[in-house]
Amino acid sequence: MPALWIAHVTVTDAEAYGKYAELAGPAIAKHGGAFIARGGRYVQLEGTDRPRNVVAKFPTVEDAEACYNSPEYQAALDHARGASERDLVIIETTE
Repeated sequence: MPALWIAHVTVTDAEAYGKYAELAGPAIAKHGGAFIARGGRYVQLEGTDRPRNVVAKFPTVEDAEACYNSPEYQAALDHARGASERDLVIIETTE
């Protein structure tokens, strides 16, 4: 079943986070992920407000998790650590 990778982010260092974004996109695509939402308009109804919200769709939960654990994504993530506060979840969809 397909899966969604949902990230809620507060960027604290735009330059470093820009490098993360530059590297993360190709890593996500390499593992079959495709962005369906990337920092667009949103309405915060509950919980912690994080002004950047990203959703990527993967073929499976396993593909999304493999992406996260891949050397390419971990190299990208090195730039996000210390440059953002992030919450990330992978959830299987019904379609």
